[in-house]
Amino acid sequence: MKRSITYGEERIGFSINYVPKPARRMAIHVHPDGSVHVDAPADSDANEVVGVVRRRARWIWLRLREYRERTRHVMPREYVSGESHFYLGKRYALKVIYHPTAPQGVKLLRGRLEVRTRSRDSSKVRALLDGWYRQRAEDVFTRRLADCVGQVRWLKADPDLRLLTMKTQWGSCSPKGEILLNPALVKAPGYCVDYVIFHELCHLKEHNHSERFYRLLDGLLQDWEKRKAELDGLAEQLLNQ
Repeated sequence: MKRSITYGEERIGFSINYVPKPARRMAIHVHPDGSVHVDAPADSDANEVVGVVRRRARWIWLRLREYRERTRHVMPREYVSGESHFYLGKRYALKVIYHPTAPQGVKLLRGRLEVRTRSRDSSKVRALLDGWYRQRAEDVFTRRLADCVGQVRWLKADPDLRLLTMKTQWGSCSPKGEILLNPALVKAPGYCVDYVIFHELCHLKEHNHSERFYRLLDGLLQDWEKRKAELDGLAEQLLNQ
């Protein structure tokens, strides 16, 4: 459900996601792409939700302004030699090697990402790099998920993992109990990857951001807020590649 409020001269749009009990309070989420989502108990009235958002309008506006300021300083990628690209939280220099007949592919060599391509088109370089990231993500996430699952005693079965490109989320949990992870997350530090995995594992038991959900997360990862803050701060750089 879509709604909006006005704060000063700015109109702030947001979507309402009604979650089942035992959710007892509303949670407002401001994402790096400028979208705003509100998780509200299933029995909440829409006007009540709008009222809560109005009371938090200044906080929302400040977060939106912060994200816009960060985005303003992030230059779009051109996929040419000399650029830096992230992998597991570290920057690597990109080296594009053109050869009309050589095998195409990507390798991480001597502190740089080396892309061999038969085309000078930057979109082809990006496609090769995206494919490499996806392959690495599948390998890294599979290992990380296995490690995290081993620490969650209340899980009755190991969840399936699936990669899904998302514009505003690092991860999600499907109704079938699958853990969905954004391939771009492999650009973040490993401990941030673990945070997202633990977050989604908790959703297998608590399908909303209730107090019970956060108690579960606290029990598994006491410094999750620090990891989340670091990941939020990197969002524009990692998702802009």
